[in-house]
Amino acid sequence: MIAATGFAFAQVDVNKADAAALDGIKGVGPKMSKAILDERTKGGAFKDWADFQTRVKGVGEKSAVKLSTNGLQVNGKALNGAAGPAPSAKPAMQPVTAKSTAPAAAAKK
Repeated sequence: MIAATGFAFAQVDVNKADAAALDGIKGVGPKMSKAILDERTKGGAFKDWADFQTRVKGVGEKSAVKLSTNGLQVNGKALNGAAGPAPSAKPAMQPVTAKSTAPAAAAKK
């Protein structure tokens, strides 16, 4: 069980991996690993994540982030911003207090 857990966090490069290694990445199944290998054979090594996303059907921004977080790499690199929690699109909302609304109320007078 521990060995299987360690394998899930292994880093796998799309330009070097075989089908079994690709299938070991959560989110990559036999269909996607075949697409990756076919595209790599046809068009050569993937230059970067943008090239990978363009050439492999079904890999958009969201799935690329998930794949990278699960250990997939392109040329030994994770997708920028994929490691760790995704940054929030909006800043956290601050509670409104009487003190913070006082200047706005005074300005209306």
